[in-house]
Amino acid sequence: MSDLGITPRSINYADWYNDLVLKAKLADYSPVRGCMVIRPHGYAIWELMQRALDDMFKATGHVNACFPLLIPKSFFSREAAHVEGFAKECAIVTHYRLMNDPNGEGVVVDPEAKLEEELIIRPTSETIIWNTYKDWIQSYRDLPILINQWANVMRWERRTRLFLRTAEFLWQEGHTAHATNEEAEQEALTILEIYRSFCEEWMCVPAIAGLKTENEKFAGAHHSYCIEAMVQDLRAIQAGTSHHLGQNFAKAFDVKFQNANGELEYVYATSWGVSTRLIGTLVMAHSDDKGLVLPPKLAPIQVVFVPMGRDEQTREKTFALSDKIAAELSEAGLRCKVDKREKESPGFKFNDWELQGACVRVEIGPRDLEAGTCVLAVRDTGEKQTVQIAHACTQIRTLLEETGQRLFKKALELRESNTQRIDDWDSFEKQFQGEGGCGFVLAHWDGTTETEQTIAEKTKATIRCIPLKPLEAGDNQPGRCVLTGKPSEQRVVFAKAY
Repeated sequence: MSDLGITPRSINYADWYNDLVLKAKLADYSPVRGCMVIRPHGYAIWELMQRALDDMFKATGHVNACFPLLIPKSFFSREAAHVEGFAKECAIVTHYRLMNDPNGEGVVVDPEAKLEEELIIRPTSETIIWNTYKDWIQSYRDLPILINQWANVMRWERRTRLFLRTAEFLWQEGHTAHATNEEAEQEALTILEIYRSFCEEWMCVPAIAGLKTENEKFAGAHHSYCIEAMVQDLRAIQAGTSHHLGQNFAKAFDVKFQNANGELEYVYATSWGVSTRLIGTLVMAHSDDKGLVLPPKLAPIQVVFVPMGRDEQTREKTFALSDKIAAELSEAGLRCKVDKREKESPGFKFNDWELQGACVRVEIGPRDLEAGTCVLAVRDTGEKQTVQIAHACTQIRTLLEETGQRLFKKALELRESNTQRIDDWDSFEKQFQGEGGCGFVLAHWDGTTETEQTIAEKTKATIRCIPLKPLEAGDNQPGRCVLTGKPSEQRVVFAKAY
């Protein structure tokens, strides 16, 4: 373990991840089993993600709303696949009042306060939203409805990990209503592209957009799309989903509209979402044994200044110069911090800001004052350069832009160098031996759930998606299933996943 208290990735990747999330003060464990406390530094990353995605949603015509946290149990009975998919994950409210324990042991549930109908803490909101849409939709003129909500949800999880899988988490969930199947399909694909572009342009993580298998689709959906990313231990992580629900929920809640010909039809629907799991993806994709490595667009502190001086007069000068440069950068829209802590040494500050993922560190000391220079240290490479104060702002902006490009390129090279195309079962099975991640394998699959499940049982590798576009020429050409030898339409992505 390092001096920072972080287990090196090479020793235990899972411990490294947990140590880093805690030491970088992204999150903490909660007294409620399976839940987490998102600390200010972690929440600042989520706010930046939220702001960017919200702008993308609104640019495509979506608006925000807020629906209840509690959902009547009977709503889940109306869509059979949906209730089956979520039944084992639901948290249930059965009573509405507490009372003092007659035995003097604090408070207990009042047995006389049992609800007539239990309420489900939302695991997702399709049911309550479609019950509401029934009152909002009468005519084709009421369509489309393009609504998103930012919310928390609750899903009981047996095995949890901070950000990646917790009982309660934050997310956005879009729920849209359309007059035609084609409009709903276009909506699902529009959102999928938003997620892909956000993942690549903001998170600097390359993503494969694809169709989920019938076995892996969202409970109650007609079909589901997703984006899949690879992290440093060569496992896959699902970074976003977009579902075409068909008319399933409209039929379950009897949501009809009168079309332009005066005929009644059921509405077509989509739902889609990303969650605070993206923060875990971000950490796993880029960070190192020193701490967080964050893409500039999502770093709460993009530029940190560490002014130095042994005497008070020198410190005042380096503080003033740091404030001046930081103010200029802030006016240009950058997020800056001048570290004026006096009890901590410069070395401690360097390590602390590397841990927190500040993209560029600006060092200003007595010699820099004399020479009219400052030292710029880049977080992801560790490289340092000395520049004239007059050129500092321009150079810092250049370094931030280069950082984002470099992080994406590095992540793409990791994926490409750990993606294989395998056509025989022995090689496929050997590839997924062991407990660690094994990269992506593009292989043919005969399209049956039986084969999909057999492969997963034998290798722990699952079909992450059926790519919408070939990663390489020929990936979308027909072949023979890697397990059964039966005909296959195209290669699909197999991986071990979080």
